[in-house]
Amino acid sequence: MTAVDTLSDSSEVVEMEDVPSQFQVQKHSWDGLRDIIHSSRKYSGMIVNKAPHDFQFVRKTEESSPHSHRLYYLGNRENSLLYSEIPKKVRKEALLLLSWKQMLDHFQATPHHGMYSREEELLRERKRLGVFGITSYDFHSESGLFLFQASNSLFHCRDGGKNGFMVSPMKPLEIKTQCTGPRMDPKICPADPAFFSFINNNDLWVANIETGEEKRMTYCHKGLSNVLDDPKSAGVATFVIQEEFDRFTGYWWCPTASTEGSEDLKTLRILYEEVDESEVEIIHVPSPIVCAQDKELVQPFAALFPTVEYIARAGWTRDGKYAWAMFLDRPQQRLQLILLPPALFIPVPENEEQRAEFAKTVPENVQPFVIYEETTDVWINVHDIFYPFIQPEGEEEELCFIRANECKTGFCHLYRVTAVLKQGTLGAPSLIYDFKCPIKEEIALTGGEWEVLARHGSKIWVNETTKLVYFQGTKDTPLEHHLYVVSYESPGEIVRLTAPGFSHSCSMSQNFDMFISHYSSVSTPPCVHVYKLSGSDDDPLHKQPKFWAMSELPSAGCPPDYVPPEIFHFRTQSDVELYGMVYKPHDVQPGKKHPTVLFVYGGPQVQLVNNSFKGIKYLRLNTLASLGYAVVVIDGRGSCQRGLKFEGALKNQMGQVEIEDQVEGLHYVAEKYGFIDLSRVAIHGWSYGGFLSLMGLICKPNVFKIAIAGAPVTVWMAYDTGYTERYMDIPENNQQGYEAGSVALHVEKLPNEPNRLLILHGFLDENVHFFHTNFLVSQLIRAGKPYQLQIYPNERHSIRCPESGEHYEITLLHFLQEYL
Repeated sequence: MTAVDTLSDSSEVVEMEDVPSQFQVQKHSWDGLRDIIHSSRKYSGMIVNKAPHDFQFVRKTEESSPHSHRLYYLGNRENSLLYSEIPKKVRKEALLLLSWKQMLDHFQATPHHGMYSREEELLRERKRLGVFGITSYDFHSESGLFLFQASNSLFHCRDGGKNGFMVSPMKPLEIKTQCTGPRMDPKICPADPAFFSFINNNDLWVANIETGEEKRMTYCHKGLSNVLDDPKSAGVATFVIQEEFDRFTGYWWCPTASTEGSEDLKTLRILYEEVDESEVEIIHVPSPIVCAQDKELVQPFAALFPTVEYIARAGWTRDGKYAWAMFLDRPQQRLQLILLPPALFIPVPENEEQRAEFAKTVPENVQPFVIYEETTDVWINVHDIFYPFIQPEGEEEELCFIRANECKTGFCHLYRVTAVLKQGTLGAPSLIYDFKCPIKEEIALTGGEWEVLARHGSKIWVNETTKLVYFQGTKDTPLEHHLYVVSYESPGEIVRLTAPGFSHSCSMSQNFDMFISHYSSVSTPPCVHVYKLSGSDDDPLHKQPKFWAMSELPSAGCPPDYVPPEIFHFRTQSDVELYGMVYKPHDVQPGKKHPTVLFVYGGPQVQLVNNSFKGIKYLRLNTLASLGYAVVVIDGRGSCQRGLKFEGALKNQMGQVEIEDQVEGLHYVAEKYGFIDLSRVAIHGWSYGGFLSLMGLICKPNVFKIAIAGAPVTVWMAYDTGYTERYMDIPENNQQGYEAGSVALHVEKLPNEPNRLLILHGFLDENVHFFHTNFLVSQLIRAGKPYQLQIYPNERHSIRCPESGEHYEITLLHFLQEYL
C-alpha cells in the first residue's frame, strides 16, 4: 500500500506507475542512530560554546598605553570572563588577531556535579541560558569592579578604574554571607560601588563589599513553602514578567546619590517592586544600608493606576530626579510611560490615620507624569528602548527622550519626544486621576516598512556630542540585522555601518569611535570583528567603519557534511510575501522524491528564517538532510520583524492561519525544487511549534503523514495569561477563538491510523505545564485515538541534560525512519 492510498481523502485509485520514484531512507538500528547523533552533537557542543557575548568596552586613558580600549566579554566553552586589548594603531598589511585572555585565574565557574539552586535553574530556563559557567556580570567602570554569580555564590574582582588594568589573571574573591539559600540578581550600586544588592528568599538585601556588613531591606517573605500562605516578594520579577515580558529583575538602583539638605548624609535609593501574587503590584523606595527607611506611594498603587495590570519596565532617569515605569493594561493594547518623583513616596504607615498625616508632607505640585502613551488594536510588543536626556537647568518643565514605537505606523521606529511636565490631579482616592502630559514635539527619526530592532534586549547608543543615535534594524532586508546611524537633531539620511550579506549583532564603545560585530550568514559561521569609525569630525554621520581586528576565538566548527540551507521567498494567495529555507537532501537524485520534514515554530516573537548561521541551533536539521530527508522551514504570518500587521494576523485566532501559510509554502517548495515527496511529509516543532504540529495533523491529515509535537500547548485556557491574553484577548471576549485554537478539544479529527502521532514533553516543564499533554492524552484515550508518548522526567521546557537531548534526537530519527 502506498502512502498516497493511506492519506487520500477520496476513493480514487492510484496506479503504481503514477507514483513518483520514492527515495527510501536507510534504516538504522537504535545504536546506529545513536552513533549518528553522537557525531552531530560533538560539533553542536563546539559551536554553542565558542560564541563570545556580553561585550563591554573600557577606554584606556593613559597616554603611554599602546592600547585604546580593553574589551571584556564572556566566552569559550566554560563561559568564562575574558578580555582582549585593542591597539591604538594597526599595520595595514597585517590581519590583526585579538588574542583573548583569561580575567580569572583557574576559576571553576560551574558547580560540582552541575548542581544549581532551583532559583538559578529556573532563571537560566527563563533566559534560555546554557548550563556552563558565568552567564552575566555587573561592571562598575569608574572603580573597575566586577560582580558575578557562579558556583552558587557571589564573587568580585577589580580591573581598571583608579587602580589601573591588571596584566595577569586574578583570583576573584568570594563574598561570604550569613544568608541561607542562593543570592540572586546581584547588582553594584552605581552611585557608590562599596555597596551591592541581591535577592535572597524573595526579599531585597544590601551589603558592603568592603566591610562584609549585610542588611535585609525588605520583610515581605515569611519563608513558608506554600505560596498561598506566603504570597509576597520584593525585588523579584514574577514568572509571567520574566517569560512573557523579558524583564528579569524587580529592583533598580538610582544612578545618583542624594544629600537631601546635608552634605554629610548621603542617601542611596532603590526602586523595587513588591508583588502579592494574590493581589496587585506595589512600588516602594527604601534608602541605604546604614539607616534604612522603607517608603511607598502616597496613594495605593491600584487607586493611582486602576487600569494597570503589568509593570513591564522600570528604572531611573540618568540624573536620578525621577523613577520611571512602563505600565500595561490587561489587554496589552495601551502602554503608559510614567515618571514618579521620589517625593511622591511616604514612609510606610502603620494605619490609615498615619497615612493621612504622611500624605500632608507631600508637596502639592508633586505627582506622577504620564509622559508618553502608545495604543493599538493589535498588541504592544514591550521593549527596552527609552533614552531620557538630562534636563537642562531652567528647562525642568519639559523632558526630552528617544523612544521606539511600533504602534504609530505598524513598524517599530525611533522618535524624539518632548513632553511638558504638566500638573494633573492628585487628591482623594475616589478621584479618577489624570496625569497625562501634553506632547510638545514628536519627531520621527526613522520610518518605512522595516523595523528598528527593539525587542529581546536590543539597544540604542546615543552620542549627545554629535547628536547621533546608533541602532540595529532591518532597513535593507528583513533577513539581515545591521547597525545604522541617524542624526536625532536633524533626522534624514540613515547610514548603514555593517557589511551586507550577513546578519550582525553589534555593541558600541563608550566614546563611539569603535564597534564590535558578531556576525554570520547561512553559509558563514559566526565571526567577531572590531571596527574603528574613521573620517572628519565635521561630518560624524558619514564616518566610515574601518576593519580593525578580529577575535582569535576558535571559529565555529561544522560537521564535514554540513550544507547550509537555501533561502527562498514566495507570494501567497493572500498576497503576502513569505520567506523560507530548505535543507536539500545531501544525495538528491534526479526523479527521486524525498521524505520531507516541515520544521515549524510559527508563533509570535520569533523569526527562524534569516541570513544567519543555522549550524548553531539547528544542526539536527542538517543531520536529517544528510540521511536523505528534505527539511523545510517557513516564517508565516505571525512571525516577527515584518511589522505589527504581519505579526498581528494571529490576533484572536491562534492556530487558524499559520497552517495555511505552512502548507502553501510546502507546495511552493515542492514545485520549485522537485524533490519533495508530498505523500511523505512530517511536521515537527517544539512549544508553539508543538502546538502547530498537532494543529497540522488535525486540520490537514491528508497533507501531513505524521506529527511530532514537542511540549505543545493543547488548551489555551491553561496557558499563562500574560502571553495568551496578549494574542487571544480574555476568554470571555473570545470564546470561539479559544475553542478553535485548543487542539485537545478537537482530537476527534485526528487520524485513526497508529504511528502518525508522537508527543514529547518534559515532566517538570513550568512554561507549558505537563498538564497540557496530560489533558491531551486523556482526550485521545477517550476518543480511542492512537498516539505515542515520550516523557523526559527531569527536564523542563528546554531539554538541557545532554543524555536527554541525545535521546530526543534519536527518538525523532527513529520515528521518522520507521513511519514516514
